[in-house]
Amino acid sequence: KMEFLITFLSGASYGMTTVIIGQPLDTIKTRMQGLSSSASTKLSASQITRELYTKEGVRGLYRGGLPLLIGGSVMRSAQFGVSAKARELLETYQVPSYRLFNTLDSNVILAGIAGGLGRAMVEIPTDFLKIRKQVQQDAKGRITFDIIKKNLLDGSLVTMGRNTVLFSSFIIYIDLSKQACSAGLVPKFLCNEDSSGLSPFAKGAICANLAWLTCWPMDVLKTQRQSGNFNTETSALELFKENMKQGKLFRGLMPGLVRSSLANGSSMVVYEAVHKNLSNFFGVSRKDML
Repeated sequence: KMEFLITFLSGASYGMTTVIIGQPLDTIKTRMQGLSSSASTKLSASQITRELYTKEGVRGLYRGGLPLLIGGSVMRSAQFGVSAKARELLETYQVPSYRLFNTLDSNVILAGIAGGLGRAMVEIPTDFLKIRKQVQQDAKGRITFDIIKKNLLDGSLVTMGRNTVLFSSFIIYIDLSKQACSAGLVPKFLCNEDSSGLSPFAKGAICANLAWLTCWPMDVLKTQRQSGNFNTETSALELFKENMKQGKLFRGLMPGLVRSSLANGSSMVVYEAVHKNLSNFFGVSRKDML
């Protein structure tokens, strides 16, 4: 149906915008998380930025950008499109909706989980390529076919778990923000014109940051699993314990949240504009979850 094609295209525009604006800070965040102890994990974000920029210039900050530019567009299309389709199916089959704690809509949670799983199917291979390129010490190093064949699915379960929590949390926070805006609990300058929800930039920045905070330790584990710098035979639980012991569960949080604010805020503005214009052009009603 046309409305879901519009949602997929809007998601693609979201993904491309995220990469263009957020890739440099994502590279810094990923290197902070994914470099092994032998590669000086005590380096700060500013030190890593300076080191990478001195060696490779701006190009170094966009390491791994190509697979993410392609995969990121499809990935965001999948998360928004699948969640919208899941919500429609829940309504079509009249699945009962419950208000958890008198606030959270159970069907919103289920649709968010579906969107997160849809995103994971695309992100597992593309993020593997992105992360391997970002953490390489030598920018000219090649990721061989043998490495891809052997390690492509590294961290896949952690990625699925992280994405399920990440996107469902994102959708939940958007739903909660709508309730808060309607109740007059949010400052007017952060709301849209009719106070039915947050403005596009505020929605993308605030809700995405809250979602990332909800699952950040899982993102650290995912990066380490896919980086190739950590023992893949170590269980996720043991890796979690080791990171907790070394105080690394929130490694890379600051550049990650700055990136999220700028990239997701800007991407949501683009998403809303594309979705609105295409919907008006084709004369269809909006059925996404944002």
